[in-house]
Amino acid sequence: MTDAYVMLNCELGAETEIIEKLKELEQVVDVFETIGTHDMLVKLQAENFEKIREIVSWNIQKLDKVRSTATLIKKDN
Repeated sequence: MTDAYVMLNCELGAETEIIEKLKELEQVVDVFETIGTHDMLVKLQAENFEKIREIVSWNIQKLDKVRSTATLIKKDN
């Protein structure tokens, strides 16, 4: 399994709506609002790097009112 963290920025006031949509995705392990340079943090878990990339590109970035994302993928030791 591959773990990844997606830092997300969205339109003002859209946080609750986006969190509900994110929780519908099977690979979303946790999602919560943050204070700072990003509006929320999403933890993903998927079979491999390609699946993570697919979820971020085709599911998360395409959500209405999502402005930007930055993804960190956990390095396996």
